[in-house]
Amino acid sequence: MTVSIVSDRGQSPVAPTLAAFPVNQWYVAALAWELKDKPLARTLLGNPIVLFRCADGSVAALQDRCCHRALPLSNGTLEQGGLRCGYHGLLFNAQGKCIEVPGQERVPGKALVPAYVLREQDQIVWIWHGSEANPQPTCEPPSYAVHNDEQYLFEGDVYHYDAPYQLIHDNLLDLSHLGYVHLRTIGGNARIHMHAEMKVDSDETSVTVVRHMLDSVPPPTYTAAYPFTGNVDRWQEIEFHISHLLIWTGAVDAGSEPIDAPERGGFHMRGFHGVTPETETTSHYFWTMATNPPTNAQDVKAKVIEQTVLTFDEDKVVIEAQYRNMRQFGQAPTVDIHVDVGANRARRIIERLRSVDQVVSPE
Repeated sequence: MTVSIVSDRGQSPVAPTLAAFPVNQWYVAALAWELKDKPLARTLLGNPIVLFRCADGSVAALQDRCCHRALPLSNGTLEQGGLRCGYHGLLFNAQGKCIEVPGQERVPGKALVPAYVLREQDQIVWIWHGSEANPQPTCEPPSYAVHNDEQYLFEGDVYHYDAPYQLIHDNLLDLSHLGYVHLRTIGGNARIHMHAEMKVDSDETSVTVVRHMLDSVPPPTYTAAYPFTGNVDRWQEIEFHISHLLIWTGAVDAGSEPIDAPERGGFHMRGFHGVTPETETTSHYFWTMATNPPTNAQDVKAKVIEQTVLTFDEDKVVIEAQYRNMRQFGQAPTVDIHVDVGANRARRIIERLRSVDQVVSPE
């Protein structure tokens, strides 16, 4: 939440501070299939939350703390009426109101648990992180039509990172690392990756990075999933948004068709990457990967998902090792190179949105 800083009368104004995370945003809380017949405990943006699916199929989120004796509500059970605490059986509805206290008729008026705004859309569950001025959503959650597109098959999962969320942003916005980190899967020739034609555009809330690698050798994941005849023309299109990134990568046979055409053919991998801070030093990474198998659809999808998991496992090792070293070396300086443009722009957007205006009390 945003905190306003007010100076004491007669003292110098307190300098502006930064909110821990950008506010007035939808962040990913879960993938739809995670919410089944049990409550799910998850800390999101520093808040311990219990997520659950109601009997009518809707989703809900409450503070993960019973107002009676503070047991995590995630230790409870789901019933027709809501979520029952696993200690003394208080039953809470989706709005956080206690509707039953076993053994007594009267329910105390103060028997309430804070509720969060949750929305399920395109098999993604979003939570609203609002400022004090905007506790209710000011916009709809992002849509992701790929999950409903019949030409694509997809699966996904969740990673927990012992690293800050912006290091994951950095990794996803700079795909030049593929030739070094992902040699077994989606990598390819490292030199071609580092010399790829790259275009970066940005506005106040987003960054777009487009990279083309023409006439290159297809990497193992591509040849395992698609019948290329030789070298390929590859594309990488990355859209950074505050809470998530959309990455469309793929290839066509070299010279066969333009790779900037919206309806291009060939092999596609369309990734959704929801990056939600757990704390300032840990993160949740929600991902799905969609592909367009020309034949043997289920087998090809399984192969792409298997290769995607291997790829993300490799990224996790690198990012967590990077953060351990950052902590070990403290404020040791770093340098930027040409592939850092997109990540640096994203960091400036985050920093601007985190800024909190100074509020000085009247004399």
